[in-house]
Amino acid sequence: MVAMQRHGTFSHTPQTRKVADDHAGLPTPRRWWAIAAISFGTALLVIDGAIANVALPTIARELSVSEAAVTNVVTVYQLVLVMLLLPFSSLGDRLGHRTLYQAGQGLFMVASAACFFVESFTVLLLLRAVQGLGAAMALSVSAAMLRQIYPASKLGTGMGVNSVIVASSAALAPTLGGYIVGNLPWQIVFVAAAPMAVVSLLMGRSLPDPEPREQPPKWRSAVLSALTMLFLVGGIQLGTHDALGWGIATFVAGVVLLLLLIRRERRRDAPVFPVDLLSKPVLGLSALANFCSFIAAGALMLGLPFRLEIGMGYDPQTVGLLLLPFPLTMLVVSPISGWASDRIAATKLGVTGMSIAIVGLLLLATMPDQPGEWGIAWRLSLTALGFGLFFSPNSRLLIGRAPRDRAAAAGGLLSTSRLFGQTMAAVVIGIVLASGLGLGPTPLYVSCALAVVAAMASVLRFSQRDNPANG
Repeated sequence: MVAMQRHGTFSHTPQTRKVADDHAGLPTPRRWWAIAAISFGTALLVIDGAIANVALPTIARELSVSEAAVTNVVTVYQLVLVMLLLPFSSLGDRLGHRTLYQAGQGLFMVASAACFFVESFTVLLLLRAVQGLGAAMALSVSAAMLRQIYPASKLGTGMGVNSVIVASSAALAPTLGGYIVGNLPWQIVFVAAAPMAVVSLLMGRSLPDPEPREQPPKWRSAVLSALTMLFLVGGIQLGTHDALGWGIATFVAGVVLLLLLIRRERRRDAPVFPVDLLSKPVLGLSALANFCSFIAAGALMLGLPFRLEIGMGYDPQTVGLLLLPFPLTMLVVSPISGWASDRIAATKLGVTGMSIAIVGLLLLATMPDQPGEWGIAWRLSLTALGFGLFFSPNSRLLIGRAPRDRAAAAGGLLSTSRLFGQTMAAVVIGIVLASGLGLGPTPLYVSCALAVVAAMASVLRFSQRDNPANG
């Protein structure tokens, strides 16, 4: 091993594979290269997934499509991603996590580069679907690889570092996108992050790659899982685009498919739809808490701008600045809470965090009509402190408590609950706005109620004794 480290190469012998599967994580310096590789890969997917938002008006104008139609640039990407996360997490166990991760990055990079030559809206949507396909391949196994990279005693720290990469990339995307749209051809928006894929792929040899497991193909379960997510998310999207009847019918069909999928997967080992994980109280409650907390946080950040701009009279640029305390606080708190989750039970951190978030949301809901910039900032920062204390420990518990041979499935479940929660946040705010209650405190009370559910789910885990040493 010393010789391999000296020459900077890693021959994946059975001995090194055993080390990768050990609770000690990867040996240094390989661990640091692996962290860098997965960090660049995560930043690539987050930036390229979010950077398109700011370019939508320009794309609509340049390609002569309506403002309503151009939102499909975002919708198609999200839909393909949420459809395929669980099927690909199962496939990753058969092909190898590193193989699937790097294949997804390569596909994402090629699709991004092809966007530079786009002159048709249809072609752009097809390429966005391919980007979603590549992102699903990579994200489906990224959490499982984090568990293999870090020692078990430092998994929370790893989740915190990953949260910082996600948060900082999401914060960078709008600024970077705005600069590109204002100074360069809009197509470059989809190419800007591609160099990160090159860097990640070059470092990718250091990533863990446990032996693929011999499993029979599960194509029927994979197709049924994808169709279930398609109908559930598609029904939600239709319902928010002036097609309420079709949206309800599609969503109900998705619920029926979900029941059929659960019935089918209960009889199988290592199911594509992880009913085996959801049936474990700790993991099921963690997934529920994750889902509700992302709806709560998403509804806050989607609904508050309407109150600030329309209800309080702030201009859009000032609203953007007023919202900054939330992501900036998250950037500071996430790594600290991740480090703390390696030493303090996730329930204690989670309930504490959600309690703080609930207080912050109530303070935001009841703030005066003209609270001033500082009055808004400290309330948002307090709320972000609560969410930041919650996210990393909850993720650590969900990934760390899953059986090691189901780590990829747990990672797919974590990402799916996050993405589905973010989708539901948009639906919740759409309903509240349509009811005429979006400019007051109602969206914040809704976020608060969901935060309460997340806190209750965390409390119910207490009997499971979620001590970090047992994670």
